[in-house]
Amino acid sequence: MQRRSDHVKVRRVYEAPDPDDGVRVLVDRLWPRGLAKTEARVDEWPKALTPSTELRRWYHGPDGTYEEFCRRYEAELAEPAAAEALERLRDLAADGPLTLLTAAKDPDTSHASVLLRLLGTRR
Repeated sequence: MQRRSDHVKVRRVYEAPDPDDGVRVLVDRLWPRGLAKTEARVDEWPKALTPSTELRRWYHGPDGTYEEFCRRYEAELAEPAAAEALERLRDLAADGPLTLLTAAKDPDTSHASVLLRLLGTRR
């Protein structure tokens, strides 16, 4: 599964790397189960950019909704370390192809889609 926004796309980390991926950035806080680091070919892993453990647990719990998750995650991304990491992704995207990698089963309703949307937004 792929979603694109200009030079940025989202792919599941379990998919084989593609020559058109450009810089491959893992956007998950935890390393994907059962995947060797050499197979993943991850160029960067900015953990400051990932949703907090508390937010992840809330979202996957009984009260979590995607809309509220997006709002809360965007608030987390406004924190200094996360904002700096997001700016780094913007710089990478400006330089060429960028692939956001996630282990999420449905990237369209994950933090990766929030990042994709924010990276497609011109400031």
